Amino acid sequence: MTTAAAFRFAMPKPVRITGRSSSITNSFVNGIIPVVPPTPEQVDEALRILGMETSVVCAYCGDTATEWDHLRPLVVDKQPTGYVSEIHNLVPACGKCNQSKGNKPWRAWMFSSARLSPATRGRTGLEERAARLSEYELWQPPTRLDFEEVVGEELWAKHWRNHAAIIAAMRDAEATVELIRARVASAGTAPQRVDHRPSASSTRSTSSAPG
Repeated sequence: MTTAAAFRFAMPKPVRITGRSSSITNSFVNGIIPVVPPTPEQVDEALRILGMETSVVCAYCGDTATEWDHLRPLVVDKQPTGYVSEIHNLVPACGKCNQSKGNKPWRAWMFSSARLSPATRGRTGLEERAARLSEYELWQPPTRLDFEEVVGEELWAKHWRNHAAIIAAMRDAEATVELIRARVASAGTAPQRVDHRPSASSTRSTSSAPG
């Protein structure tokens, strides 16, 4: 019996408010990243270097591309790396590779045993694709900003104080949620399964009623 055929039911996992902390951090970083739209000529040149003049595929595994991924990560250790969203730092990717790669260095990840990496999925031609990506990295020097230097120490500190305040509020909210769950559980108010079949007494009553 296959895994798909054996599957019948799975309970959803309880939601944790603090489980969204990484999404908040990514928003605080991605929200300040400049986005520089490329010219059509730059897109053509990017695809030429990657060998995709006729068909745009994932630069990492060769599957159909669905998005453009940041070759160099924007966030590492919850801080901006300084790289921005520009054509020199973007390559076509599929959803599986984009999800698996995250903020890992692209070369080490491609050949790693990470879940959904090209090597793990048994994709072929990885050396050729890695050579294309190495050439792509040399195409143009990427922009890299020192955000604190650009915006000033005071504004930069305020940005991260805002972040810390939101994370602290999420922890406080999680503590409140735990109290609510505990009280609901101790009150024994969880919904019970209701048997809608008629009882034996009601059946007898109905059958003995005068016509």
